[in-house]
Amino acid sequence: MSEPLVVIGNGMAAARFVEELAKRALGRYAVAVIGDEPRLAYNRVLLSSVLAGETTSHDIELRSAAWWRDRGVTVTYGCAATGIDLAERSVKLANGATVGFSKLVLATGSNALRLNVPGADLSGVHTFRDSRDVAQLLDLAAGKKRVVVVGGGLLGLEAAYGLAKAGAHVTLLHLMDRLMERQLDATAAALLKRLVEEKGVDIVLGANTKAILGISKVEQVELIDGRIIDCDAVIFAAGIRPNATLAKDAGIDVNRGVLVDDQLKTATDGVYALGECAEHRGTCYGLVEPAYEQARVLADHLAGKLSQYDGSILSTNLKVSGVSVFSAGDFLGGESTESIVFNDQKFGIYKKLVIANGKLVGAVLVGDTRDALWYLELIRAGGSIAAMRSGLMFGRDFLSADAEQPKAA
Repeated sequence: MSEPLVVIGNGMAAARFVEELAKRALGRYAVAVIGDEPRLAYNRVLLSSVLAGETTSHDIELRSAAWWRDRGVTVTYGCAATGIDLAERSVKLANGATVGFSKLVLATGSNALRLNVPGADLSGVHTFRDSRDVAQLLDLAAGKKRVVVVGGGLLGLEAAYGLAKAGAHVTLLHLMDRLMERQLDATAAALLKRLVEEKGVDIVLGANTKAILGISKVEQVELIDGRIIDCDAVIFAAGIRPNATLAKDAGIDVNRGVLVDDQLKTATDGVYALGECAEHRGTCYGLVEPAYEQARVLADHLAGKLSQYDGSILSTNLKVSGVSVFSAGDFLGGESTESIVFNDQKFGIYKKLVIANGKLVGAVLVGDTRDALWYLELIRAGGSIAAMRSGLMFGRDFLSADAEQPKAA
């Protein structure tokens, strides 16, 4: 008889985990997936493309209903898990039902942060995090509204681009002195700023929000320096917080996220966590690739195979506001490193490779990311790049072609 396994959360991490587990141990577990969004799992990274009209909501669905059914997975969506009873080994749902488990996987993701400023509760203040948010933002764009987006990280840039392309008048506010400061160096960030502004987004750096002004709805945003920006709506996209409330309420160990070991196990027997809600060796990853790596390790473990998660090398490889952007590893560098840089402002291309002790340890690419995954492989492998150093900037194809050229006698 199959062992009952419940997954709370129906996002990208949960979908990848189910896929990996089905490859390794199909039929061993009776898997039930519970999600509060009223739809099947989808690619959250592409929400801005839906907002921009570049794709449809249906097209970003990760797997069809038939795919889940064929793997024997029961999916309950549009119904939140409201409690975990560890003594009874069951999960309580918002509709009053309970689902029993032998093993439990928490994949509850994260919540969008709202700034604690006066006026944050006014009508017209939104977040950009899931498909339900997109529907609200599409209404704003259709009305040609003036929208302020707070946050110049990935989420904020995606919201701003999508809104601008859909017809809104967008101003993006960012507290720091450069965009995506966790993923880009100063030169790359400056180039991204210029390219995003060319797409119709006004960007204000060093912008510290003091208050949102209005009587019953949003009318203006006031900055600490006294500047006032007129607007009809405000979108908070200034970060995320691991969604660990269910775990904490159940008595499962939580710090910032749900605490897990190298097999993604919590200290509670039979309970695991992965993705944005999990905290591993003091780190909560807010990116997709670490969640996928965790999914593979957890699937191995539950299939009875030896596997260990040692943490992830952080990387970003996305289209940000329509601009291809990649970064990985120690992309800033320091006194003990050297950098190879290619900077073509006219064509909007910037590349920086960081080398230490004869190894590639970091990279930043803007505009041309064709070799991103190859550079990431080199960083992760940690091998010597001495033999390819002179052609490293020009990419894998260049080095392969050069190796095939006949050499002079």
